[in-house]
Amino acid sequence: MRYVVLGGRGMLGHDLARALEGRDVVALGRDQGDLTHPAALRAAVDGADVIINAAAYTRVDDAETDEAAATAINGTGAGDAARAAAEVGARFVQISTDYVFDGSATAPYSEDTPLAPVSAYGRSKAEGERLVAQAHPAPHIVRTAWLYGEQGPNFPRTMLTLAAGRDTVDVVTDQIGQPTWTRDLASGIVELLDAEAPAGIYHVTNSGQASKFELARAAFELAGLDPDRVHPTDSASFVSPAPRPAYSVLGHDAWLAAGLSELRPWREALAEAVAEGAVSPR
Repeated sequence: MRYVVLGGRGMLGHDLARALEGRDVVALGRDQGDLTHPAALRAAVDGADVIINAAAYTRVDDAETDEAAATAINGTGAGDAARAAAEVGARFVQISTDYVFDGSATAPYSEDTPLAPVSAYGRSKAEGERLVAQAHPAPHIVRTAWLYGEQGPNFPRTMLTLAAGRDTVDVVTDQIGQPTWTRDLASGIVELLDAEAPAGIYHVTNSGQASKFELARAAFELAGLDPDRVHPTDSASFVSPAPRPAYSVLGHDAWLAAGLSELRPWREALAEAVAEGAVSPR
């Protein structure tokens, strides 16, 4: 069984390669698996049995002024990757996001909730879901949220970096989501594949929920810092080009119905990540 990970040098791609260690796995960076060059992409995945698309345009604010670039990778590119998988007879996993929803819910989003993105990034990822479903006969679409990990910029690392240079940090209390360690997400995706779970949409995050404020305090505390250095504020204090969903909690009904293991609580995962230095300042 040959696995190909697109976006293999990114935060999730790195942990996917690690979770698949000991198997025949190829982790492709953009130079080898460029989603914007379909012919080269098709050649790069030839011989694959499973393709996981972890490649993405993730510059959420930049996408507001360059939606075409985001859509070329997250939308059209994802569809082309799914088509390549179908042509070589490979199973296909597309990584998607909570940003396909508008964030106005008050209860966890189910897998069949209609999409309503409010940002360019969210629209590009929603388009990717649509094109993947068209291009591949039986894709797995994995939505996740609030990722952090060893290889990339992320919120817990940003908080610990700020802690090194500031006495206090202001963090919003009115954005709620599910902090998710890419190592746990990667293990979950491998379990999904090994179980040969039915094709469809799955929400995969660490369990529980937190505000950005609670997450920042936890990161400080677990790093041996005073959590009271984190001060509460609200989103009105931080104006950004792209709107952030106020509520990004994803329900796991499809995951549990497939008999898959619920990912551990977010604080437990963060504690291990901090202890291992996976989110240390750089």
